[in-house]
Amino acid sequence: MKTYTGGCHCGKVRYEVDMEELTEAMACNCSICSKRGWLLTFVPSTSFRLLSGADEVTLYHFNKNKIDHIFCKTCGTASYGRGSDGEGNVMMAINVRCLDDVNLEALKINHVDGKSF
Repeated sequence: MKTYTGGCHCGKVRYEVDMEELTEAMACNCSICSKRGWLLTFVPSTSFRLLSGADEVTLYHFNKNKIDHIFCKTCGTASYGRGSDGEGNVMMAINVRCLDDVNLEALKINHVDGKSF
């Protein structure tokens, strides 16, 4: 396991996330992921720790309203989100682009057809 740190552009939102060393990420073509340019990985909520900025974020919901699309109120960066897996476990969607010191060019990108869901 490795602990990654990340956050928003202005620095008000900061977090840590424990996960296996990152070797791949997911690129989804759904309406929000494609417009935001997200590269995602997913972890259980117990592996995520918000260090600062709890009062600096706001939520956006659309479509089935099942995912909390979380972003910084100041800079607008969407560095993570929250939802549930098929079994009801709370999961965090981590925008890999917002993690510190990750070489994005070294990651295998898995493309997912989210438009079809």
